[in-house]
Amino acid sequence: MNTYMEQYQKWLNSSVLSEAEKEELCAIANNGEEIALRFSSALSFGTAGLRGTMKTGLNAMNRHTVAHATQGLASLILQEGREKDGVAIAYDCRNNSELFAHTAARVLAANGIQVYLFDALRPTPELSFALRELGCVAGINITASHNPKEYNGYKAYWEDGAQLPPEHADTVSAAIARLDIFADVKLTDFDAAVKSGIIRIIGAKIDEKYLAAVEKQAVNPSAVKNVADSLKIVYSPLHGTGHKLVPEIMCRIGLKHLYTVDEQMVIDGDFPTVKKPNPEYSDVFTLGIALANKVGSDLVVATDPDADRVGVMTRTPDGSFTTITGNQMGALLVDYIITAYRETNTMPNNPYVVKSIVTSELSAKICAANGVKMHNVLTGFKFIGEVIKNYEKTGDGSFLFGFEESYGYLKGTYARDKDAVVASMLICEMTAFYKAKGMTLCDALNALWEKYGYCYETNVEIYMEGLDGPARMDALMNNLRNNPPKSFGGVAVKLIGDYKTGIITENGKESPTGLPSSNVLYYRMENGDVIVARPSGTEPKIKYYYMLEAADRAEAEEKLAAYQHTLDSLS
Repeated sequence: MNTYMEQYQKWLNSSVLSEAEKEELCAIANNGEEIALRFSSALSFGTAGLRGTMKTGLNAMNRHTVAHATQGLASLILQEGREKDGVAIAYDCRNNSELFAHTAARVLAANGIQVYLFDALRPTPELSFALRELGCVAGINITASHNPKEYNGYKAYWEDGAQLPPEHADTVSAAIARLDIFADVKLTDFDAAVKSGIIRIIGAKIDEKYLAAVEKQAVNPSAVKNVADSLKIVYSPLHGTGHKLVPEIMCRIGLKHLYTVDEQMVIDGDFPTVKKPNPEYSDVFTLGIALANKVGSDLVVATDPDADRVGVMTRTPDGSFTTITGNQMGALLVDYIITAYRETNTMPNNPYVVKSIVTSELSAKICAANGVKMHNVLTGFKFIGEVIKNYEKTGDGSFLFGFEESYGYLKGTYARDKDAVVASMLICEMTAFYKAKGMTLCDALNALWEKYGYCYETNVEIYMEGLDGPARMDALMNNLRNNPPKSFGGVAVKLIGDYKTGIITENGKESPTGLPSSNVLYYRMENGDVIVARPSGTEPKIKYYYMLEAADRAEAEEKLAAYQHTLDSLS
């Protein structure tokens, strides 16, 4: 591997770069730290593909790194002899997303691989659906999900509709490392490839099939229609891909009074109305709440730019709005789906639910009380997809629902990624169900806590940006791993799960986790509380997940402060 200055000069002298790209690199000629940040290493390709800030350089998202990654994916497809099966490509609203999607299409076409390219931006879950519907070997989606505007990303999918399995991601990564980013990447003319048919443009027909598949996931199709005259919902796509299909599916299930946030219906990769286009953050709902108060809405729904995550704010008893967190919404939907199936006598055989290990145990309690099997998997929806695939192989078991605490949900097996379109539909239906009973989602959540006990879940994020960020993240995780805490906030640790080594230690005895290797540390205290530490796979930060049980919020927050104090001292 060349030094970062040699890489910098290689890029600067390349005939492939545009004048604008060369000017950008010339502008950092005297900034050694920035040169090192861009050229010390390549942007890492893993099971989640690529993600990084958009700039010219090896360790960034640009047309060259996208082409390089696609050449690596092409190598895998050619190796498998699957070029005729084709690759579906979609993209979101971000700056350069269309350019990157067209670049990927050009590389695949140049390698003789059939391409199915969406005619405009589409939700991530529709890409998962499309590749399954078209019988493709793989899929590519250009998106950075809910990251800030400076980011873009490249998600690679395999034939089951889930993101690449580890062995295929390793093959692609190895190919990328072997291939020169300029000399070994094939590119063809886009218009000529479309004319020849090796790039086929897809759109409305897939939309209709996708929406039909989503609508089939309604649990009680009459719920919305029963209260349609009074139910009011405000929706925002946060400038992204949910702008058409989310309102469409809500209308199809009978919603009459849907109000969209006009300022955020505008497609804009700069996300001008929010600091970060993430429905986990309450400030993205400011405009939606103002509209909701104006029209008397029951609910405010927001989807992230690629419409795979959805956040909600609901009315409280005093008329104000409060956030329903990802953990809470997951539990509400699990309980609602089970309840609605039982009330309509349509519960499928051997039902099961899948969630990640960093997700609240409230939904597990709900499943246990209703005879529904619960599976815990690592963070990443591909692992939920893996459980679905394994059940399909045996033909035993009915998938009810899958979700992660990070606002991602799926019902149905038409796609293998989280889907804000189907989730928005189900949330609308569930809201209608409770409205008919004179309840809000806030009331429904309080009822769950009354039945199963109060649960408090939250995340704390420690950002570690800069050139030494990865090293600092590794050092923190290694310290926690090599010097395991015996207690947090004075409460003894009962169980430690190290998912990197694959070992669970409880009372001095070791047992296997039974899950793939992942850099995650899981602590269960004597009082049943859980703390999980893991580095983010998409941003330079360590995330601490807290899943606490208490009498009320005040007691839970007191526990949280004590636990976090211990972690701060170890960081």
